[in-house]
Amino acid sequence: MRIAVIGTGYVGLVTGTCFSEVGHDVTCVDIDAAKIEALRFGRIPIYEPGLDEMVALNVEQGRLSFTTDLKAAIERALFIFIAVGTPPMEDGTADLKHVLAAAGSIGEYINGYKIVVNKSTVPVGTADKVRNTIEAKLRERAMRLDFDVVSNPEFLREGCAIDDFMNPDRIVIGCSDCRTEVLMKELYASFIRDGHPVLTMDPMSSEMTKYAANAMLAMKISFINEVATICERVGANVEDVRNGIGADSRIGYQFIFPGIGYGGSCFPKDVQALVSTAKGAGYEPKILNAVEDVNNEQKSSLLRKLMAYYNHDVAGKRFAIWGLSFKPETDDVREAPSLVLIDALLKAGAEVQVYDPKATRETQRYLGPREGITYAEDSYSALQGCDAMLLVTEWSYFKNPDFDRMKALLNSPVIFDGRNVYSTELMKTLGYDYYSIGRPPVLAHSQAWASRVKAAV
Repeated sequence: MRIAVIGTGYVGLVTGTCFSEVGHDVTCVDIDAAKIEALRFGRIPIYEPGLDEMVALNVEQGRLSFTTDLKAAIERALFIFIAVGTPPMEDGTADLKHVLAAAGSIGEYINGYKIVVNKSTVPVGTADKVRNTIEAKLRERAMRLDFDVVSNPEFLREGCAIDDFMNPDRIVIGCSDCRTEVLMKELYASFIRDGHPVLTMDPMSSEMTKYAANAMLAMKISFINEVATICERVGANVEDVRNGIGADSRIGYQFIFPGIGYGGSCFPKDVQALVSTAKGAGYEPKILNAVEDVNNEQKSSLLRKLMAYYNHDVAGKRFAIWGLSFKPETDDVREAPSLVLIDALLKAGAEVQVYDPKATRETQRYLGPREGITYAEDSYSALQGCDAMLLVTEWSYFKNPDFDRMKALLNSPVIFDGRNVYSTELMKTLGYDYYSIGRPPVLAHSQAWASRVKAAV
């Protein structure tokens, strides 16, 4: 089947590439000529494991192409996917200007029966707005053409998006036309042969499903982080608590890993958008508000431990930061806790030496020129001459380091672990001062130093 995908960002590029992988004829469209030219030469604008190889293969075999010619792409396609950004506005409401602009272009160039598919994450009621926009353009053209608008939300996780698309937990299709439903199921036939369920519903319920799913996952993260804070106050160990509740089949282990908060392009934006939707409907969402509040506070949890350790005076000190992206296996730093941490340390008069395997360039773009930041070429050079190391993103590179080498590079053996990567018992054995999330601190270095001072006196 012929598919046009409007937008070559994260969702659009993964969607188009995966459809081409199963044999569909896909044209990805973008107004950014430089991006399209780069894609034609195999230069992928995002980091997603396996994506560059899959793009190259399908371009070579003629199933995947890139263009700025929106008119031609719309005219030849049966399915037109809208996969453009919906960034939050100041009040948290999703900005639909790119979605509606795409819809306007579809209405301007449509030349026969088309199925317009909203792949972007959009508020409830957007399908009707897209339909109305297309119909308005058709009236301007004095034309009447048959088309349908479908809500088909994505459930992709950055870092494993290809596997998520090729092996989905479920496929949600929001439509009200039987013919369209049949064609959508044919489009996804390759992905449902293994028994993955196709859930059909009305477009508004489909739009709500996407927001509700992300809000639920965000809630689980904020819940375990709040439990971690309580554990610290009462002397419990959140890792033991997590194992205790995760063993309950009604709860499970997914998304109950304590840390320094969630970030990225989805959870913060979608929770805010659902809050805005609720308020627009005259309801104040108490749980969703709390999810946001806990997460915003959690992003500073590691900073609070660090400031307390140094008696709230870090001026002139230098800290190594391992990990900049909001999660491993992506270069995405949108809403990343690392940015909050870096900004606070610089404002407090400290310097930072940072390293991330993939997200350095994006961090530089987001932060711009800032004094006091050194971008290291590897994890160990980031440690040189630093007073402590802060682990922010749990990349696999960081899970089994040479702790003796780290000790030699750091001014003092001090680690602040925002993802609970290391064992507290190991840190005690190695003689580190070690702070993590929801677990008792280890003060092996400080205690040893204090003992040496006492003996010397």
